[in-house]
Amino acid sequence: MNHDLKVYLRLLSYLKPFWGLMILVVVGFAINAATEVSVAKLLEKIITAIQDRDESFTSLFPFLVVLLIFFRGVGSFVGGYYTSVISRNLVFNIRQEVFAKLLKLPSQYYLDNTSGHITAKIMYNVEQLTAASTDSLRTLVQQGLIAMALLGYLLYSNWRLTLCILVFGPLIGLLIRKAAKRMRTLSMQVQDTMGDVNHVVQETVNGNLVVKSFGGQTYEQERFKLHSLENLRRGLKMVVVQQLNSPVVQLIMAMSLSIIIWIALRPEILRETTTGEFVAYITAAGMLSKPIKALTDINEKLQRGMAAAYSVFELLDLPEEKNTGTLTPALKGNIQFENAGLIYADGHEAIKNFNLNVKAGQTVALVGRSGAGKTSLVNLLVRFQELSSGRILLDQYDIQDIEITSLRTQIAMVNQQVVLFNRTVRENIAYGQLENATDEQVIAAAKAAYAHDFIMSLPQGYDTQLGAQGLNLSGGQRQRIAIARAILKDAPILILDEATSALDNESEYFIQQAFDAAMQDRTTIVIAHRLSTIENADLIVVMDKGMIVEQGTHAELIEKHGAYYQLHQRNFEEQ
Repeated sequence: MNHDLKVYLRLLSYLKPFWGLMILVVVGFAINAATEVSVAKLLEKIITAIQDRDESFTSLFPFLVVLLIFFRGVGSFVGGYYTSVISRNLVFNIRQEVFAKLLKLPSQYYLDNTSGHITAKIMYNVEQLTAASTDSLRTLVQQGLIAMALLGYLLYSNWRLTLCILVFGPLIGLLIRKAAKRMRTLSMQVQDTMGDVNHVVQETVNGNLVVKSFGGQTYEQERFKLHSLENLRRGLKMVVVQQLNSPVVQLIMAMSLSIIIWIALRPEILRETTTGEFVAYITAAGMLSKPIKALTDINEKLQRGMAAAYSVFELLDLPEEKNTGTLTPALKGNIQFENAGLIYADGHEAIKNFNLNVKAGQTVALVGRSGAGKTSLVNLLVRFQELSSGRILLDQYDIQDIEITSLRTQIAMVNQQVVLFNRTVRENIAYGQLENATDEQVIAAAKAAYAHDFIMSLPQGYDTQLGAQGLNLSGGQRQRIAIARAILKDAPILILDEATSALDNESEYFIQQAFDAAMQDRTTIVIAHRLSTIENADLIVVMDKGMIVEQGTHAELIEKHGAYYQLHQRNFEEQ
């Protein structure tokens, strides 16, 4: 339980900046509570006035009622409005923090979690946090003050009778605790299923062409329905617990109230009580059940919010990418792998005992079957994956000692899957650290990447908005924009994961030219699929199962009649 307390206190720490508004909330609800008690007191006065035929008070009575309701409204508005201000700001702040965290998490996190679950966390779960923080605090303050005011009035009117009500307190407490446990479990499940629903939507949206062309609509609809139903079922279970909780508590309240009325109506007790006092007492006791019901309902909000808090804080506490490096050298582009090894979490050994020395300005082609570890090797260079053993040296600096942003700004990468953003062509080329590039630089990079001509034929040229993921461009065009981005970055090390197999001959020709332009005076590592790139490389490294099978220039390897020779023959026949 103390773990719960820790999480709750951590959640409340987010409310610290709003303590000034908190005071307004308390003041508002205090006025509200005072009016509730005044209702009972007013009843007592009017009954006494009617009995004593006191006309001055009876004529004043309607005016007092209006006044009372007015103040009650003002108190309720002030309290409610400022609670909402705090709660919206809280969501805003925590969302910013979660998003900032997502940008710092290692790539592995994105492999382990679907984007649907990640977005559910930032959209749905953070929203639920307010249930535990501001919503429940609001109810606690508002209804708590009312309950305290009424109880105070009852104790003041007749403390002996009031003690009878309080006997039932522990029983109510026990019930609430029982319900709380169940709510928490259900709430976590509701949030999980929300992630599943989200995931289906995103997959369908991103893969809409495949869904349509393979007639997957019914399957996706079913899948969506299945996950949504699961979400609905859990949600309804939660409602059952919540709805049962209140009537049971109210039943207990009613029992205690009826016992009190029974005792109070005994003539020996009634002796010194006036009719007005008696009616006011019973009214106040009856009014107690509303705040008590609200306070038992708080439980559902609290459990919902706590379940969300666990999931959000779990994300916020995940280890970030290791960035212990402090050096920010201007790299020339020498790369040395010394006994590098990479083992994935599932035990798969992607790179074993890998040794390679690349001199600045060299072009190295990595060839080998798919799954040979070529991409893993490249990921180690930009530290999307961390070495399990051995080390990598850049210009004799250990890669771990270089500050991670400094490292990545000096390596340009063109991946097989080109990622384009929903922005203009210019913003896509001059992305991130490049956004201050001049128009001339952007155009020069586009020309070098053989992209300028087709960009100019777009409706607004460089100001054309590329839709979601740039799907209105062909594969070759998207790839050339990615190359332009890499050329503009002008980094000493260039990594090309060239998937030219997917392109038509013309695109392939342009991209080949673009690659050649990009490779000038840079250390280039190419994951190569095509002969021309390979044949011109300074060094060819043939990989298999994470190890180097053989290395050398094209001519040397052909003479050897080894693995490369066979690959080459096979390629040659295909072409």
